[in-house]
Amino acid sequence: MASDTPDTDDPWQVLRRHTRARIAQGRSGVSMPTSRQLAFQLAHAQARDAVHLELDAQALAAREPGGIALHSAAATRAIYLQRPDLGRRLDDASRQRLGACPQNTDLALVACDGLSALAIERHAGPFLAALRERLALEAWTVSPLVIVQQGRVAAGDEVGELLQARAVLVLIGERPGLSSPDSLGLYLTWAPRVGLLDDRRNCISNVRPEGMPYAQAAYRLHYLLSQAFARQLSGVGLKDETVAEEGAALADARNFLLE
Repeated sequence: MASDTPDTDDPWQVLRRHTRARIAQGRSGVSMPTSRQLAFQLAHAQARDAVHLELDAQALAAREPGGIALHSAAATRAIYLQRPDLGRRLDDASRQRLGACPQNTDLALVACDGLSALAIERHAGPFLAALRERLALEAWTVSPLVIVQQGRVAAGDEVGELLQARAVLVLIGERPGLSSPDSLGLYLTWAPRVGLLDDRRNCISNVRPEGMPYAQAAYRLHYLLSQAFARQLSGVGLKDETVAEEGAALADARNFLLE
């Protein structure tokens, strides 16, 4: 049955052009309009689906030159969600397989499904293409992409240690939000080994076309990687100075509100 109460637009609706946040939703009487409520429910369903979606690690490995598909100690998605500790370690078969891989690289590349396999499916390939384009200009040695199904960030520490890599980069699907079910996170760790804490990592978040573009993320990661090798550290002791550079550039720009 149709409502007799007409929808009333919010006067601040023009601001919605500048953000995906749920602002200026309007109203129908004292309630949210039906279309806005349905959109919210759809976003919530998409976020839940992203958490439970299984990553096709074999298919991703087939698309990557020399890609290696491994598995964490969490045998199923349900166990992974209930036992974060098992997602941080490889299973026995994966450890044995890595023992036969080339070692002593500058950078080990690892992709973990995390809490959004959708983020890896959509953004891992394009981001790695942008990063490799930068690394190709210098003398970096980089491992093939190691895909860890049911993996968390710390799984990269074990991969890096087994490959005897100087640093490890973990691409992982971040916890879905109601406007971003496919956000990709990047975690860089110098001298990876099992047992490191999160304060030893540098993080670049929200990598996707609607968030931080691939080229910008590759630029920031390349900067952090170069600094990590020069200073032999990562984490809280290593700051992303590119953020300060961008902030200064924005400060120099004229405020559109004053035009």
